[in-house]
Amino acid sequence: MATEINVVREQGATSGLKPRLTLLDATMLVMGSMIGSGIFIVSADMARTMMSAGGLLLVWGATGLITVLGALAYGELAAAMPRAGGQYVFLREGLGPIWGFLYGWTLFVVIQTGTIAAVAVAFSRFLQVFFPAVTPDVFLSLGHIPMPGGQVELGLSIQRIIAMAVILVLTGVNIMGVREAKWIQNLFTTAKIAALVGLIFLGVAIGRDPAALRANFAAPWQGMPLGTAFIMAFGAAAVGSLFASDAWNNVTFAAAEVHRPARNLPLALAMGTGAVTLIYLLANVAYLSALTLGEIQHAAQDRVGTVLSQHVFGGMGLYLMAGAILVSTFGCINGLVLAGARVFYSMARDGLFFRPAADLSPRSAVPVKALLFQAAWTCLLALSGTYGNLLDYVIFAALIFYFLTAVALFRLRVTRPEMPRPYRAFGYPVLPAIYLLATGGIAVVLLFAKPIYSTAGLVLVLLGVPVFFLWRRTGTPVDSA
Repeated sequence: MATEINVVREQGATSGLKPRLTLLDATMLVMGSMIGSGIFIVSADMARTMMSAGGLLLVWGATGLITVLGALAYGELAAAMPRAGGQYVFLREGLGPIWGFLYGWTLFVVIQTGTIAAVAVAFSRFLQVFFPAVTPDVFLSLGHIPMPGGQVELGLSIQRIIAMAVILVLTGVNIMGVREAKWIQNLFTTAKIAALVGLIFLGVAIGRDPAALRANFAAPWQGMPLGTAFIMAFGAAAVGSLFASDAWNNVTFAAAEVHRPARNLPLALAMGTGAVTLIYLLANVAYLSALTLGEIQHAAQDRVGTVLSQHVFGGMGLYLMAGAILVSTFGCINGLVLAGARVFYSMARDGLFFRPAADLSPRSAVPVKALLFQAAWTCLLALSGTYGNLLDYVIFAALIFYFLTAVALFRLRVTRPEMPRPYRAFGYPVLPAIYLLATGGIAVVLLFAKPIYSTAGLVLVLLGVPVFFLWRRTGTPVDSA
């Protein structure tokens, strides 16, 4: 109890943010930030890469396990340092200020903002099912920029305008306050969990197809690459499932606003990631129970969830699934918007981000200007209209910092043994070591499997080095006393 009191005092002493998130709210933030559009889409490309039903489930199961192991390890850091910024703080304290900054820099440039933009673009794509006029056709071009893998046209289309509108609306909700934002989060997370449970029931019970079951499970490993080809395929396929499971760490960004963080943060991380991992695995079992591998691989625009729904309900299934994905992506964007701004707020207090981002609204006690900086850059990314490219950049960059945060966990055990640790990582040192090796290994594989995008992600990280030294020389930390 004394340890938890000390942690709460530290939490309150380092920020003007108010602890308004309960265990339920924190768990919903974990689950809601994870569940977006990915689970309904990425299995198609993963199935094409792994070329077998068993390989598809193997990748989902393995990456789900990696995510849970990460959550169990992060719980120790979150309980010990429940401050605004979460992983930024863990890296700053565990490895040094430059590592924290590089994470925050990459989070702002691509990880958080790129994910928000990608999910917002996915939202507008599925809105086209109901409103055909919501097209991706660019009617006002702002020019082309060279990117790894080809040029990207910046410009305005109806889809991109709607994506930006959603970003701005949810930024506005978060500016109103945490109570309003968490109400949206809890409502939409509950709805999309119900939608996924319904999808699983459709595939396993109502839409169950004996022919598909025989084709997928009579020889589940047939066709899967072997040897080095398997390693490359696994790494490439893991991009999809890792993206669908990413953002689970976002609750640590808002750690200063969680009640009883020493208890609730580790619990929220473990329960949230565990539940979503199980749901994702069962959703893929549902796909394979109702659809042949070929139907999954060749789903129109990779909309596997839509194909399953149409398999059961015919034409109406398209609208039912599109509605479910709209709910899912809307709630996901809200959680990402809420959490991300807390990192930029914390960086600004350290003198490593735009100074106005360190201010809190006197009325709502939220970092309004940090939210606005985040929204402005995210809208610029949305002008590119990309989804797949952003996915590749996001995952490789995120893997680098997941690996480094695991290193920070081990280093802090050595350099700061006196640090209060209300919760100690389950299975330490074995399970955190497995997580460290897994994230590092997948990152290395991606360098070979997707060298263009992975190298671009690495360059984005390294570009932050000169920016760090410039900001450290010119920025002024805010007194946190």
